[in-house]
Amino acid sequence: MNIENIEAFVYVIHFNSFNKAADALFLSQPSVTARIQSLERELNTLLFEREGRNFSITDKGKQFLPYAQQILQTYKKGKQQLLNLNAAPNELRIGSTVSVSNYVIPDILPIIKKKYRNLQIKLTTAPTEVILEKLLNKELDIGFVRNVTHPHIDCTGFYEDPIRLFVHQGHPFVGKEHITIEDVSREALVFFECGSLDWMKIHRLFAALDHPPNIDYQIDNLETAKKLVAKGMGISFLPDLCARKEVKEGLLVPIHVPALGGLSLRTNLISLKESTVDFSPICLDAVKQII
Repeated sequence: MNIENIEAFVYVIHFNSFNKAADALFLSQPSVTARIQSLERELNTLLFEREGRNFSITDKGKQFLPYAQQILQTYKKGKQQLLNLNAAPNELRIGSTVSVSNYVIPDILPIIKKKYRNLQIKLTTAPTEVILEKLLNKELDIGFVRNVTHPHIDCTGFYEDPIRLFVHQGHPFVGKEHITIEDVSREALVFFECGSLDWMKIHRLFAALDHPPNIDYQIDNLETAKKLVAKGMGISFLPDLCARKEVKEGLLVPIHVPALGGLSLRTNLISLKESTVDFSPICLDAVKQII
């Protein structure tokens, strides 16, 4: 029985989509379909009922699924043992997004190093998609990323970073109560763009107004956005963690805006399910000490 056919079967069920399974396996959709059909011939049974572009798993498919998952997991563990693909025990390869590298990693690494004194640490800063690919290729041991889903990845919530409105020390909002989105929209805005769903929610808050917000600057770099606000060039919605130093120094002031609700940027800790060295507990413990 071809292990790739079983893998295609498990992926299609996990993603509930032939196209998404194909993307995850770096295959074309017809190739995934061919693998499923080959597996059905080997088993002499239908695994999916097909109606045009729609499909559903058959009862036989449901019965076979736990065995397919077990076969796939056993194969992966055996392959890992034979090829010895684990990173050296004295090395930890971390991948993280830019914001985590700038504002979280410098505080976490000393805590990890204290527990593993002989550990050599290698950090790679990259977008979430690149980190996921490197982790799957076993070029990294753990990653700090935005939300991702993959059948070979364990994903744990690492921390929630609240999004807040920040202004400079002399801004009229300082000390004022009941700041509304209407109030914010009339100020010069330094709008930091990071592409997450929570930033889209901020856009939607402004969309409910009768007039567009006054966006003077659209910035894709946190440090630049903070400096513009500190110089009085505008106000900005920023992740709380990135501005803690400036708040402590009196350069920036966080302003409570009730309409923001619980908006935050979520960072997740990801690792391979088959990994034999799990650094997740110490990383999670470290973030509790710094946030």
